[in-house]
Amino acid sequence: MLVEEKIMEVLEVYDLTKSFRSTAALCGVDHHTVRRYVAARAAGLDPATTVERPKVSDPYADKIVEWIDLSQGRVRADVVHRKLEAMGYQGSERTTRRVVAALKDAWTQGHRRGYKPWIPEPGLWLQWDYGDGPRIGGVKTQLFCAWLAWSRFRVILPLWDKKLPSVISALDRCFRIIGGIPTYALTDNEKTVTDTHIARVAVRNPQVVAAAHYYGVTITTCLPADPESKGGSEATVRIAKADLVPTAANLLPDYESFGQLEAACEAAMERFNTRVHTVTGEKPSVRLVRELEVLHRVPAEPYTAAFGETRAVTWSSTISFRGARYSVPHTWMGKRVWVRISGDEVVVTGEVDDAATEIARHLVVGRGEASIVDAHYPPRRDTAERAPKATNPFEESFLQIGPGAERWLIEAAGQGTRGVTTRMAEAVALTEVWGPHLVDEALGLAATVGRFAQGDLESILTARRAEPLAPPVEFSLQTGTAPWARYGTNNNGDGGGDR
Repeated sequence: MLVEEKIMEVLEVYDLTKSFRSTAALCGVDHHTVRRYVAARAAGLDPATTVERPKVSDPYADKIVEWIDLSQGRVRADVVHRKLEAMGYQGSERTTRRVVAALKDAWTQGHRRGYKPWIPEPGLWLQWDYGDGPRIGGVKTQLFCAWLAWSRFRVILPLWDKKLPSVISALDRCFRIIGGIPTYALTDNEKTVTDTHIARVAVRNPQVVAAAHYYGVTITTCLPADPESKGGSEATVRIAKADLVPTAANLLPDYESFGQLEAACEAAMERFNTRVHTVTGEKPSVRLVRELEVLHRVPAEPYTAAFGETRAVTWSSTISFRGARYSVPHTWMGKRVWVRISGDEVVVTGEVDDAATEIARHLVVGRGEASIVDAHYPPRRDTAERAPKATNPFEESFLQIGPGAERWLIEAAGQGTRGVTTRMAEAVALTEVWGPHLVDEALGLAATVGRFAQGDLESILTARRAEPLAPPVEFSLQTGTAPWARYGTNNNGDGGGDR
């Protein structure tokens, strides 16, 4: 079939020549083609319209449509072909595939689900979902991804698990990051939210209902197999995983700690919420300011009923739980925390900026044992290696000589040397004669060989200053070369060589 421009050219040339063959020669087409287009125009038909020719499958079209309708558009073309062959169909399998594809398209057009665009209202809807996060130290993490429907403001928080206390903690932090709470919160049918379904009605987890009542939000869940009801949160999961989970595509390095992942999530939120959204044409952070006017207030204290038992942190940055001790970061000394058992782990939760946040996680240990994490304590120098520190001008004048003086004092004190202060005064006096540099070297050498007696320091200085003494040649122990000088001469004195 020719394109419309070519058809118009053929008809225009025919109007000039009034000959099918001449038109065909000038336009480079067959004269029968020219005849067909001229006849269609004369009959008042569209020359570009194709005429459907009878197909070998036409007598079976109604049956094929029936099978497509029974299978809701899922029946395969090879199955249709085998059924048609049993009914006497003579066409090829290729023809059957093309006919089935065309009839499926027609059936889909008549049965396609229609969608009415959702126009969200400010302050009504928050959606959240989860995505698989990166592994940290071989442990899998989760990404809590929330999305305010009207302002498109996104919140991304890393979690160790998706258990109820972690979810409630994430919701609390999410509300505080946003600065308010919407009317509804929509999520998937996780076991932390929905216990079961009865007659397609979701039965809520009573603990999450209690938390929802505390925050004044209604938690709803999506219909099963209905992804359109939470597409915004799934889009948040998709872009969060693309930017945060290390893959060969984004070339991100592995995370060494959970803190690094938290910092990366904060940077991603800042990036997503400060760039112009494609749909709204505004930055989500700017729209959030207007949406905050209709969000209701976040409670001053987080909901803690699901976080376990309360404990006070001791002066040693530990808590006692079931007869065992567990460390927490040293900044929590004297504060209150919550502790609970999660599988084979002990999870400690604290209040950070009025939001419940997990601060420590340990494997469960037995009664009377302790689980201490070195990272929970600030770096501290060992007391056994404490450097000398002057407490008066005399000590300061000695230590100013150099590191050798410090080492000498440590070694002399360690060996219980008598008259240390006298030796120190002697060293200070020698700096006036020999200079601080040489005296410092001598003190370091004395500390190395353990010479702390009176006069040892001056002896070392004198010995290092004097020139080394060379032994007389006549008393040398080295073998002489006189025998070699007589090699090749006659021992009898006749001048002849050795025989």
